[in-house]
Amino acid sequence: MQNLAGVGTVKIEDVAYKNCKAVRIFNDTVHLTVLTEVGPRVISFGFLGDGNEFYEIPEHFMKSDGQTFRAYGGHRLWVAPETPRTYYPDNAPVTVTRRDEAVVFTAPPETSAPATNLQKEIEINLAESGAQVTVTHRIRNVGEEPTEMAPWALSVMAGGGTAILPLPPKAPMSPSRLLPEGVLALWSYTDLADPRWKIGTKYVRLQQTSKSEGAFTEQMGGIFNPMGWGVYFRRGHLFVKTTSVEKEATYPDFGCNFEIYTDAHSLELETLGPLRNLQPGETAEHIEHWWLFKDIPGDGGENWVDSVILPIVQSVR
Repeated sequence: MQNLAGVGTVKIEDVAYKNCKAVRIFNDTVHLTVLTEVGPRVISFGFLGDGNEFYEIPEHFMKSDGQTFRAYGGHRLWVAPETPRTYYPDNAPVTVTRRDEAVVFTAPPETSAPATNLQKEIEINLAESGAQVTVTHRIRNVGEEPTEMAPWALSVMAGGGTAILPLPPKAPMSPSRLLPEGVLALWSYTDLADPRWKIGTKYVRLQQTSKSEGAFTEQMGGIFNPMGWGVYFRRGHLFVKTTSVEKEATYPDFGCNFEIYTDAHSLELETLGPLRNLQPGETAEHIEHWWLFKDIPGDGGENWVDSVILPIVQSVR
């Protein structure tokens, strides 16, 4: 791929990843692998010489049925609210181009039955040094009718860790604080008595485990997160993602801009853009910023989040 030669310390190369065509992007600290035979899908992200922070399902990579949705794992771009069109299969090859310092992965328009008349694109911009990535998600309306939608970015994290989201700041009741400060959205299978949940004063935490004592294997919850950050802590590594927040906008799922989901295998750390009426020819854009840290002291309670995790988040904001 001569036209995609690296700039500075960032290198880009064609690779075969689990028998699937892909592009590897790396610098002196971290690597990303983006599938090109299907997608757009960031299937791997991690430190050089280390494992994948994302969960993946290699047996899905080379299935021949193009009309069946395949999970694959990794980081993907969906459309909210969650309806049948959300599961339009991303099983076709993507187009790979350079845009300034970034690499852009564009899926074909979703015009075959059952058509959504949308087109998805993920742009990856890796810093020349260090563990910071800017991920720009775009969804275009290639149809002839407007459609209500919101971009929805899901990072499917490897199992065994804990997701942490901040709750709104607390204050005593007063005449100036009569209205609610936030929202906690619950799904039919959300059980806050499940021990994987830890709802504290400052944070909500969800742990991924292969077995649970709860009534349901799956758990999911969403919040409106005005701070715009969420993290996943696993085996001394900390994955941080941030996004901008439009406080006056309307978000999906009763107003959620961050959601977390877990099952027996993985945990999803998700952000959503505002709902909008996307007109023909228009593009909705949703940007996430990722960081990866290692040698983080072990998991504890809210005091641990305050003393260890929060300073890291504040350092990248």
